Amino acid sequence: MSGKKKTQPQRHPVRLSLCMIAKNEEKNIAKALESLEGVAFEKIVVDTGSTDRTVEIASKAGAKVYHFKWVNDFAAARNFSVKQASGDWILSLDADEYLSPEGASGLLDFLNQIQPESEPRGKISAVSCMLVNLDDTGRQMTRSGILRVFRNSPAIRFIGRIHEQITVGVNDIVHTDEVAIYHTGYSESAHMDTGKAQRNIALLREEIVASPDNLDLKAYLANSLSMGTDKESQSEAENLFGEILGSKELGRVNKVLRIKMYIYLISKNMHDTGKLADCEGICRKALVAFPGSLDFEYFLAVVLSRKGEYDMAWELLTGCEAKLISGAGIDDSIMIPADPVILLSQMILTAKNMGDIENVVLYSTHVLTLDKTRMSVLSPCIATLLHYGVSEDESIELLSNIYDFSDSDDARFVADAATNCGAAGFAERIILMSRL
Repeated sequence: MSGKKKTQPQRHPVRLSLCMIAKNEEKNIAKALESLEGVAFEKIVVDTGSTDRTVEIASKAGAKVYHFKWVNDFAAARNFSVKQASGDWILSLDADEYLSPEGASGLLDFLNQIQPESEPRGKISAVSCMLVNLDDTGRQMTRSGILRVFRNSPAIRFIGRIHEQITVGVNDIVHTDEVAIYHTGYSESAHMDTGKAQRNIALLREEIVASPDNLDLKAYLANSLSMGTDKESQSEAENLFGEILGSKELGRVNKVLRIKMYIYLISKNMHDTGKLADCEGICRKALVAFPGSLDFEYFLAVVLSRKGEYDMAWELLTGCEAKLISGAGIDDSIMIPADPVILLSQMILTAKNMGDIENVVLYSTHVLTLDKTRMSVLSPCIATLLHYGVSEDESIELLSNIYDFSDSDDARFVADAATNCGAAGFAERIILMSRL
């Protein structure tokens, strides 16, 4: 060997263009744009008719602002935004979405890794990352894959007036779990503020008239209707989901939509003791479609627990916990991986029904260590401790590992939890401790 170091091929830093369409997003757009500061070399905002401060805020954030007349076609608006971009790669983001600082820099690093100078351009055309839906408190609701990053190529464009998708082949896509887009736009308050559900429903109805056999469109419509609070919307959503799940063409429907359908129907029926048998059937059908899914094994355990079959439920729940730790069964799950506390809370409830105080305390402590504001966990934990003869002193010692009883906020929270479960004397003692 000559001893000379092998010269590594030089990489040119990827230029990432952020492309966004927006209308009346003054509450959200600053956070979305700021999340790509120092990562996107250009930020493009296409305004589709805002009457608030959206354009002003976007301009101040350094975005290039363009105007596009809204024609009831999301793909047309997005394609107009992409046409303005000059970067190597496009990140298509909504105004009610953002990346964490780690996710933004991680995306740029990932793009630089998959586009070395020696590789032919176009070997990988798009990147799938994670979409994390947040509720009004900022907690994760669901987590699933989404295609939002792609090469800036004339061959890649959006199609579909609503729920638009980019035109790339499955074999041209690479996925990363390390990059997450956080989405706040479908929380309850966001719907009330912007009327997004009503807008989407109207567009979807128009599309279904033109394509009455398109099950994807019907599934998107049902999903949008299911977010409504009125009985008519809920009833129509349930009927549509039932129709789609009974179709011979079910396998062609978008996977995430199929998962959401099963989750909706199970959640709708599992609180009705008269429908538990039907609900169990839906859970088992879902597990045939998505074997090993954490979500549906969890739901089956909930149903079995409600039927009093606690041992079988516990076996399923502990199996779910093991899978969650190992990472198995996550690909077809959008709920439990996003918020494992959902699973742990059910384990607490099932352990309580079995009279297993040790596991009630173990899992309650685990959950409250992760999030001490979970009243739904703290209150039954206190009730269980006191019911099974654990002294107040021992209970206070246990809870003091999580709560500071000299802090008035912590003490009030624990006292409220105790009051909620009927332990008024214990609540009074906690309040007295905070005053010492």
